Amino acid sequence: MDTMTYLNEVLIRSNSLTAWEVFLRLFLCVLVGGVIGLERGTHGHTAGFRTHILVCVGSALAMMTNQYIVLYLGVGSDMARLGAQVITGVGFLGVGTIIVTGRHRIKGLTTAAGMWASACLGLAIGIGFYFGAILAAILVFVSLALLPRVEGYFYEKSRVIDLYAEIHSAGALKGFKNYAKDAGISVCNVHLSHDAPMSTNAVNLYFTVRIPKGMTKSDMLNFLEAQDFVYFVEEV
Repeated sequence: MDTMTYLNEVLIRSNSLTAWEVFLRLFLCVLVGGVIGLERGTHGHTAGFRTHILVCVGSALAMMTNQYIVLYLGVGSDMARLGAQVITGVGFLGVGTIIVTGRHRIKGLTTAAGMWASACLGLAIGIGFYFGAILAAILVFVSLALLPRVEGYFYEKSRVIDLYAEIHSAGALKGFKNYAKDAGISVCNVHLSHDAPMSTNAVNLYFTVRIPKGMTKSDMLNFLEAQDFVYFVEEV
């Protein structure tokens, strides 16, 4: 028996909701949800081990409930109806993990995406699509655990970065741009704000720069921070 034939038979057998099948599906949810949640939790993110397990198990239970209604209660229903509601509901749950800091830094977006992916894994397992769920779980884990290194490497090589600075006043903005231009640094997407700066009587400045060749990010930050009218500058 080849692999594809075996997988097809597994899918056919999984159409029934025996006690073993229910146990297997919920156990797989604990396994894949827990692995993804551990990766998030060990890195200090809000939604961790237990949260991802609960999302995955709950999603699977919703899918199995819909399947039970169709198979055993004889009620005509769309098999994906409850699953669609789960995806929508988890979207609202994920919003609670996303935080926009005072310096316009967005945190928790990857964790929210991980929770949404856990819900989708639960739906796939809940309907018996084991092969797709396990393969997707492996890819999600690799994306969360290993790809940040790849992402960091390319971001470090990028010459376009977003910065946050605190300057003396809005009138100093022109001088700030002139100093940057003299150093070959292109400044764009400038946004001024007076919201709660760390420095007294300062103005918040959010902007994007393009670093010239031959200058590192550290060189660029040191150059900008050395100006008299700049209190503070950092990458965001």
